[in-house]
Amino acid sequence: MFVPRHYREPDSSWMVDLIRANPLALAVMNGDPSAGPFATHLPVIPDPQMTGSWSDDLSGATLLGHMNRANPHWKALETGTVLLLTFTGPHGYVSPSVYEVTPAAPTWNFTSVHVRGVVERIDSLEETLGVVRATALTFESEFGAGWDQTESVEYFRKIVPGVGAFRVTVTGAEGMFKLSQEQPAEVRERVQQSFSRRACSLQRETAELMTRLP
Repeated sequence: MFVPRHYREPDSSWMVDLIRANPLALAVMNGDPSAGPFATHLPVIPDPQMTGSWSDDLSGATLLGHMNRANPHWKALETGTVLLLTFTGPHGYVSPSVYEVTPAAPTWNFTSVHVRGVVERIDSLEETLGVVRATALTFESEFGAGWDQTESVEYFRKIVPGVGAFRVTVTGAEGMFKLSQEQPAEVRERVQQSFSRRACSLQRETAELMTRLP
């Protein structure tokens, strides 16, 4: 991902926060010439067994994901495969009318993190069950309403044979936080205020991020 200098994240914690808040990743890897690349949307969480702090480029971190074993992507996803995980955060259209200058061009403010890593397939059904349970626990605590999975574990066991789980050891990551940093302070303020008044939650979240810029 090409990231101009002024759009780089102020701190690596911005990338971690985006991954946690927007865990539906697009997993991309090369396929053979006839099939082309594979791309699958799937939920990804930080490995609960991971210890230590996140590095500046997230290298060394471990992430967990899973997909349907019937997906051809799973068959191609062998241990040692290099995988790209893309996470998309808040974004929104910027109308030139907000700039209050002419000439001007429209643009799109957006936030994204690209994570590269090496895959380790998880073949054990018990460990796959652990990934499914950990994923459900993580998302329920972040986005749910207190659902208790205890009574559903046996149901999980029935569906786990159809689940392909994997671990990704991160080798590096890049974040792009395009939030009008190239604009004068007064223009950036007008963009932020415009987003904060929108009905779309993504644009309001973009406005909140803009207030955190150094």
